[in-house]
Amino acid sequence: MPTFALGPNQYGKAETRIVRVVRGPGGDELTDLNVSVALRGDLAASHLTGDNSGVLTTDTQKNTVYAFAREHGIADIETFAARLAEHFVGGQPSIHEARVTVEQYPWLPVDGAHTFRRDGGEVRTATVHHGPYGTRTVSGVTGLVLLKTTDSEFHGYVKDRYTTLPETRDRILATSVNATWRHGGAADSATARQALLDAFADTYSLALQQTLFAMGSRVLERCPDVVEVKLSLPNKHHFLVDLAPFGLDNPNEVYYAADRPYGLIEGTVRRDGVAIPEEVVWSF
Repeated sequence: MPTFALGPNQYGKAETRIVRVVRGPGGDELTDLNVSVALRGDLAASHLTGDNSGVLTTDTQKNTVYAFAREHGIADIETFAARLAEHFVGGQPSIHEARVTVEQYPWLPVDGAHTFRRDGGEVRTATVHHGPYGTRTVSGVTGLVLLKTTDSEFHGYVKDRYTTLPETRDRILATSVNATWRHGGAADSATARQALLDAFADTYSLALQQTLFAMGSRVLERCPDVVEVKLSLPNKHHFLVDLAPFGLDNPNEVYYAADRPYGLIEGTVRRDGVAIPEEVVWSF
């Protein structure tokens, strides 16, 4: 008879939405988060026999997120995630590892006191792993949309019988930055974000790959606590529209913004000579 074994497994409460208002005489502060928890440990019995004696329910995990926001506050999302992860591991003998991922949605004040508007910009992220190996934190940003109207070229690439893309010495370069940076403590995410913006703006780009390396390097230069930056940069293509059929020229003024397909440039920039600890491996 065939036998079967339980492989890596985890469970948790995904996407707990929480909005916290801190009220003060000078106006309110609004924090809007999406929190996901995943736990691992001595949980095989629940899968194999239905014995739930070691299971901390996902509803309890959700309630813990809400209670911690009230009891301890949120501060920065890295601290909030670490506090939760340490609690889940330290509070239950059956739980050996915790991963807490937080997304933060920005809101901007309208009247300076009680009214806000949702910012359509990027989302801040933080993921904390806590277990026997200690605590490891990865911060980041998703959906940071950037565009420069010039100072970008693309030429000298391989050409074969299927190549139709013309070389260009002046093009629009646009992307939606998804970046994470691994650090040993409370990295200054505002500084890291500004480093990404500055490098994108002041790098004369001969390829999006070159810009990626410049952006990652700038974060490492300005954030001494960061040891590694990972970037995923979709190339949001803008193609010149051929206006000749209408008797018009087009001196790099009218473009078609293509939705898909798109080039996807991804890479990691690390400090040279600095040992990088192994990733915490989660199968899901």
